[in-house]
Amino acid sequence: MPPADMKTLIDDATLDEAARLCAEVRAVVGAAYLGPSAPIDLILTSLVARGHVLIEGIPGVAKTTLAKSFAYALGCAFRRIQFTPDLLPSDISGTYVLDPQKGQFVLREGPIFAQVILADEINRAPPKTQSALLEAMQEAQVTIEGETRPLPQPFLVLATQNPVDHEGTYPLPEAQIDRFTMRVRMSYPGAAAERKMLRRYASQDVAAPLVRVLDPSLVLRLQALARGVHVDDEIIEYVVALCEHTRMSRRLALGASPRAGLQLLEASKARALLDGRGFVLPDDIKALAEPVLCHRLLPAADVDSDGAGEAAVRDALLDVSFRPVEAQR
Repeated sequence: MPPADMKTLIDDATLDEAARLCAEVRAVVGAAYLGPSAPIDLILTSLVARGHVLIEGIPGVAKTTLAKSFAYALGCAFRRIQFTPDLLPSDISGTYVLDPQKGQFVLREGPIFAQVILADEINRAPPKTQSALLEAMQEAQVTIEGETRPLPQPFLVLATQNPVDHEGTYPLPEAQIDRFTMRVRMSYPGAAAERKMLRRYASQDVAAPLVRVLDPSLVLRLQALARGVHVDDEIIEYVVALCEHTRMSRRLALGASPRAGLQLLEASKARALLDGRGFVLPDDIKALAEPVLCHRLLPAADVDSDGAGEAAVRDALLDVSFRPVEAQR
């Protein structure tokens, strides 16, 4: 329950309806993707927060299945872009071609003109090609030969990469990584889920039927509602303190950016809405700190890079305690 003096901007009926819709999306996606539920929750949270997701996982853990299931459940247009070393920026955004019948150049839109984009193995394309997503992810638009065109709304990029295979890959630059609201790590399914998957594929019923739970207008409605979730000043102070802690850490060469703090706050508002709350709790910040912050942090040269970001965020959560306003006076 919120404190007595807290004024929530969203009525209870609207909060209950939003939580119900999000629960239905979880159920539909979970029926097709047989794995841990955490990736589903995090991607849905990022979507409602108007963010994008970097999905890390070894081959064969259903990253593509998860992305396709999400797009179908959301009722959104889905396009998959297979990133390869020879992929060009124009292969993503599109280019002008000559129309013989009209006798003029017309735009042939690239696959970026969809609502849910799967950027498969994004780190297999060179930085020049990766940069084609920067404007799209930040401003939901692309500029082609000097002409700026808006992208369909809602707009969600789900990019995948294999954290184990580094041969023939190009590490994502910091500017690209910082555009992703979260990094979601996908692991092996549990034994029960794997048995269910094997039985399904061994039978004639290969895929579970998918149901369209939402449509683009409802997704935009959820995103608008998330903006109205109440945030107390002490929550903002908590986020600032966490980010500052990472910037002062001797274990890190690069701490959390101001964009990271903003996206942590927006993701926490979305998480509250998914839970049917009109206000953010400190637990929302704690639950999302690792997926939102860790991938943006660079370890110092004398620190082992393996798990350095996660360790720094855990240290920040331990060292920076949440303090209500009354306790600060």
